[in-house]
Amino acid sequence: METTTVKKYTSKDYTSDQEVRWCPGCDDYVILRAMQKALPEMSVDKEDVVFISGIGCSSRFPYYMNTYGMHSIHGRAPAIASGVKLSNPDLSVWIITGDGDSMAIGGNHFIHLLRRNLDLNIILFNNEIYGLTKGQFSPTSLVGQKTKSSPYGNTQPPFSAGELALGAQARFYARIGGNTPKEITQMFIEAEKFKGTSLVEILQNCPIFNNGCFVKYTDKAVREDRQLFVEHGKPMIFGKEKDKGLILNGLKLEVVTIGENGITEEDLLVHNAKEEDPTLHQMLVRSEYPMVVGVVRAFEDVTLEEREDALTEQVKAKSNFTKTNDLFFSGDTYEVE
Repeated sequence: METTTVKKYTSKDYTSDQEVRWCPGCDDYVILRAMQKALPEMSVDKEDVVFISGIGCSSRFPYYMNTYGMHSIHGRAPAIASGVKLSNPDLSVWIITGDGDSMAIGGNHFIHLLRRNLDLNIILFNNEIYGLTKGQFSPTSLVGQKTKSSPYGNTQPPFSAGELALGAQARFYARIGGNTPKEITQMFIEAEKFKGTSLVEILQNCPIFNNGCFVKYTDKAVREDRQLFVEHGKPMIFGKEKDKGLILNGLKLEVVTIGENGITEEDLLVHNAKEEDPTLHQMLVRSEYPMVVGVVRAFEDVTLEEREDALTEQVKAKSNFTKTNDLFFSGDTYEVE
């Protein structure tokens, strides 16, 4: 039996010679560096890695990666990436998109990709604004948010990327702050390991047009008290003193303090990312205190490729035709003089 050996890489192997042109202080730099550090840990040959992007600040990403890639058109990265993956299933395909690119003009492509469950990965840069076109409100902008296109305040309720994804039957959803490079790197590695469509939402700061949009959750001074980093099989504990946790009180999540009212660690919810029923995953996504980050959902399911392959084999097994000419000449034919 032949075995294939994957080459050993470093982050420098994935760094292109292009000048990185994002605004100073943008979390995009952190995400790029995290990806360049994560790829050598994935046991994938560099020649088998492809990045497909749409339009937006994040979509410059393929230029800065020393891999195959394509900077495509607005909102259509999932369609192009699907074609790339289906035509060459052995590739490691990554979609780079923003909150506007994926959930506005690309909304249909986004939800149907999640529904179909192709074996590829989506990295969603969410900064709650259109950055490349200079600060208009996006599908994730908050009600009341003043932008270049809503100077008196945005009146449209925002999408929650996680809720939208789970509603579209996403099997893998993770969320992480854009200022935590170590955790972002780990999320990318987990996404690649997952067989099916993985979605990693990164809460990414835009220092020019929406500075501090996630600071109440991601600032170092408050992060431990405002975020709950979930891990499969571990109790839901958070806080600087690791004394806070989540329990289920009826149909709602409730924050409790370990040691008060007889609460112990054994009373806390234990995270099950692999549960098929997404009910609790939806509740975790919706939670505002704490903001839940980490791999929220990782339910292994049949992929689109597996369903298509199985159907093809069923049809072939029952077919009287083994090649195209058998079909062409199977009935009445015409001869043209």
